[in-house]
Amino acid sequence: MNIKHSLALAATFALTACATTPPPITKADAAPAPQRDTTAFNRDRTAILAMAGDYRVDFDFRETVALAANYKLHEPHHSGATEWVNVIEDRGDFISLQHILVMGDDDDRHVIKHWRQDWQYEPAQIVSFRGEEQWERVDIAAEDRTGAWSQIVYHVDDSPRYGGTGRWTHDGAVATWTSAPTWRPLPRREYTTRSDYQVLDVINRHIVTPAGWVHEQDNTKRILAADGSITPLAKELGVNTYTRITDHDFTAGRDYWQRTAPFWREVRAAWDARLWRGPASLAMFETVDDDLLYERMFALANARSFDAAQVRADVDRELRRFERAP
Repeated sequence: MNIKHSLALAATFALTACATTPPPITKADAAPAPQRDTTAFNRDRTAILAMAGDYRVDFDFRETVALAANYKLHEPHHSGATEWVNVIEDRGDFISLQHILVMGDDDDRHVIKHWRQDWQYEPAQIVSFRGEEQWERVDIAAEDRTGAWSQIVYHVDDSPRYGGTGRWTHDGAVATWTSAPTWRPLPRREYTTRSDYQVLDVINRHIVTPAGWVHEQDNTKRILAADGSITPLAKELGVNTYTRITDHDFTAGRDYWQRTAPFWREVRAAWDARLWRGPASLAMFETVDDDLLYERMFALANARSFDAAQVRADVDRELRRFERAP
């Protein structure tokens, strides 16, 4: 399969998708921390790590309620994939899970780096989407982060998508994390086909079960008007079901990650510098000279040789091309 086809598939399958360096220490972090409930902490960690594995995924999105006059609900969106979720970093209170799509059969196997989810225990800050391809680093109050985990989701090129905080609850073999309301960009399934709303206002829920896990989304599609007003358009429910499987060969995905992991590590580091150590606000262009950032990053990742210094220079150059003033 050629690169054009793979990139098109990435745009089709990319979902809704914290940096590997933690945020800088603030004065609030310097205060003595309360005694950690190690039992609850370890149960939370076990639930997050349980999301790693080999899965068949079912994506199901259905608009349920029209919130604007004369709005007609769109047809449901349903698709599927086979996906490997890999733990790429585990520092105890920080866990990073990289999703890799491995599609097709033995005669036509293709691999696409998918979204990434980073989990931070009791985060001092998160990266929050603000609309119009803008993100902001936001402080989390001490009372809101005690016992909580942040989840920050990244797109296929490791650019940010959204971040939120919530707490895990445990009921027998089932663990559930529910976020506070979180803004996120339009999903790729609608990004190229709709312009009647600008942001999803979402409550995310991750439910880990013995069979796998489910990502539930309670979505409100909102219109961001030029005058600053925010208007609800429609309600939508999303249910992404990850079912563990043993009948699909993910070797190509593991091989891809082994070959390209050093490149993507440099990409994450470049984003870290901008998101956690740069100005509090970040804004990006969607396209530059008809280029898309994920296309440029995929092309660089597929280079057959790796030189760390050259990769840093290439990645920094591309990110600078797409950066704009907030």
